[in-house]
Amino acid sequence: MFREMRRKAQQLSQAECEQILRDATSGVLAVYGDDGYPYTVPVSHVYQDGVIAFHCAKEGHKIDALRRNDKVSFCVIAQDEVMPRERTTAYISVIAFGRAQIVDDEAGLRRIAGWIGDKFSPDYPEDCQRETDEVIAAGRMYCVEIAVEHLTGKCGRQVMLRRRY
Repeated sequence: MFREMRRKAQQLSQAECEQILRDATSGVLAVYGDDGYPYTVPVSHVYQDGVIAFHCAKEGHKIDALRRNDKVSFCVIAQDEVMPRERTTAYISVIAFGRAQIVDDEAGLRRIAGWIGDKFSPDYPEDCQRETDEVIAAGRMYCVEIAVEHLTGKCGRQVMLRRRY
């Protein structure tokens, strides 16, 4: 169903791809937008248990698109070093394909908010808990989980050559 990478020598391992998703603080979500146009939007995310997750508002272009079509892709650029003399870039990127599910039940919201707090504010658990309580009580948040169906990563030729030494 998913294409194989053409340049297999530059392909990252599954473990490397997962580590990049865990370490990255943001990525770009691609959805089927209005009038058939692709819509991409940067989001801060967590990667846990084979799932990419983030929180978002309860209305807007992203949520409308996810309701219309749950198939998404998500891209993280872990490295992007311009090499002017060589006229190339030394890059590392990961692309995930999967199906998104809007999470609106309290247990799911708390689980994902906990992951987000642990990643982005590990030294402030009480503040994260208080904010989660307030947002859930006010009904102001959804979370989204992307069940990853296919994960691929690639490094540029320059990165690959550096790895050999």
